[in-house]
Amino acid sequence: MPAAIPAVPGAQVVKALERVGFTLVRVSGSHHLLRHGDGRTVVVPVHGGHDLPKGTLRNVLAIIGMTPDELRKLL
Repeated sequence: MPAAIPAVPGAQVVKALERVGFTLVRVSGSHHLLRHGDGRTVVVPVHGGHDLPKGTLRNVLAIIGMTPDELRKLL
């Protein structure tokens, strides 16, 4: 059974990704574009204190190749 997707706000996801080498490239409205040194790029929506929808977070993790458990360790 796959690991459960945690409920976290977009701002916390951005901070967690910065801890593993992603840098904030630009912000367009509420969308934060982050890029890693190896070329991976991902957009994380940050909407106030609202949690990311689970499907959106699942897609972000798939794009960067991270598991929900790895994200939990960074939070």
